[in-house]
Amino acid sequence: MKTLILFSTRDGQTREIASSIASELSELGVYADVVNLNRTESIAWEEYDRVVIGASIRYGHFHPAVDRFVKKHLQHLNALPSAFYAVNLVARKPEKSSPQTNSYTRKFLLNSPWQPDRCAVFAGALRYPRYSWYDRIMIRLIMKMTGGETDARKEVVYTDWSRVSEFAREIAQLTSKSVSKQA
Repeated sequence: MKTLILFSTRDGQTREIASSIASELSELGVYADVVNLNRTESIAWEEYDRVVIGASIRYGHFHPAVDRFVKKHLQHLNALPSAFYAVNLVARKPEKSSPQTNSYTRKFLLNSPWQPDRCAVFAGALRYPRYSWYDRIMIRLIMKMTGGETDARKEVVYTDWSRVSEFAREIAQLTSKSVSKQA
């Protein structure tokens, strides 16, 4: 059996985290498929013994496809051991890097009919040169207001890869729905 890792990304960091989780799982002898949640039509759920969804935040919101996916596949998500991770720049601050302290993740979990067995929050990447003109201006303004990097020539990866590896090890241990819930 395999782990299904679905991701929704805006600039690629959530995909990189999904790939890192898959690599870590592979080292543990757990096979994984990494799939773009926004581009999948159907899923052979019977091939998987656990599922992970990763989603990024832009301007305070997850991509609407994440909510649609959860609602459409709720029965399958609830039947399998599952995990969720959120990626956002707010999580670069230690006091906003857990599911309990990250307002976007907390709000998602409170409003979602799906309650994953494990949850994590990771800081994303700031990639000014890759952004559209509008996004570069808006993100720079947000970063200035929150005390972050404002040099529009820079790319900064805030992701703590050791925390990603630790989360992958937690995912590998999800073996049945009897695992106690953690939010």
